[in-house]
Amino acid sequence: MTTADETLVSLFRAMWRIRLVEEALANRYADQEMRCPMHLCIGQEAIASGVCAALNPDDVVFSNHRAHGHYLAKGGDLKAMVAELYGRSTGCCGGRGGSMHLIDQRAGFLGATPIVGGTVPVAVGAAWAARLKGEKKVGVAFFGDGCFEEGVIHESMNFAALYKLPVLFVCENNNFSVYTPLRERQPARPIHVVAQAQGCGAWHSDGNDAEAVYAISREAVRRARAGEGPQFLELDTYRWREHCGPNFDDELNYRSADEIAAGKASDPVSRMRAKLLQEGHMTQSGLEAMTQQIKREIDEAFDFALSSPVPTTQDGTGKIYA
Repeated sequence: MTTADETLVSLFRAMWRIRLVEEALANRYADQEMRCPMHLCIGQEAIASGVCAALNPDDVVFSNHRAHGHYLAKGGDLKAMVAELYGRSTGCCGGRGGSMHLIDQRAGFLGATPIVGGTVPVAVGAAWAARLKGEKKVGVAFFGDGCFEEGVIHESMNFAALYKLPVLFVCENNNFSVYTPLRERQPARPIHVVAQAQGCGAWHSDGNDAEAVYAISREAVRRARAGEGPQFLELDTYRWREHCGPNFDDELNYRSADEIAAGKASDPVSRMRAKLLQEGHMTQSGLEAMTQQIKREIDEAFDFALSSPVPTTQDGTGKIYA
């Protein structure tokens, strides 16, 4: 297998793993044992996989309420993530945070928060710290198109551009802020053009094409690391399931049946799978073996979580300060 083959297979595996994890969480959520709100990224897996594949292990990532894919793509611990969702002491936040508060410092995943735009200035701060220390790290902030309506992201871009900081702003444009489409929230102008006007290197691509996401992410990261200033990626994608929760919310009629069908037709996982099989990068037997290995890993993660202890009252007094 060539290096190019290995890259494509690795991208697909990362996406497929995220998809299978998210589907497993959706299936088990009805058991009422995961008591935290959950925002699934089914349909958006190519962005997390493509961007994180372009990063170095010591680069740092920050996320938002829809964090599972970013956490896993950056190398977060699946067992610790599932345990966190079950509120167990072995969770990555000790069972305190739930789905929207994930962290794994060893993987360079420095945190997620449901506050819209809350981690964007922190990512800029991490890039500023790297600059002051003479490190070659890049800070990455993942956020949705709704975040672009928050003042803090514009302030962050301004500061990052002024000091040419090594930061990557990644806008996952799925067209919705909860139930409201982009056209009802923002003027008819591309988001990335506004970022460019504020001094960022700007990129726009199909966020459902993992190969394309990886290609522009590599170049954007290279430029940020080389001192060319902040880079902004606007990546178009589509959220399949409800804004918050494991179900489908098609009955709410905030998006049409045709729109939903079109969104699912651009499924990043199916597209990459077809490409790998048709072009001979992977065999059907190889795909089946990969799938079974991922499913075993997922089963082990759930077993680990369910067998882990719940936090004690003593646990609640720790981990308040770094």
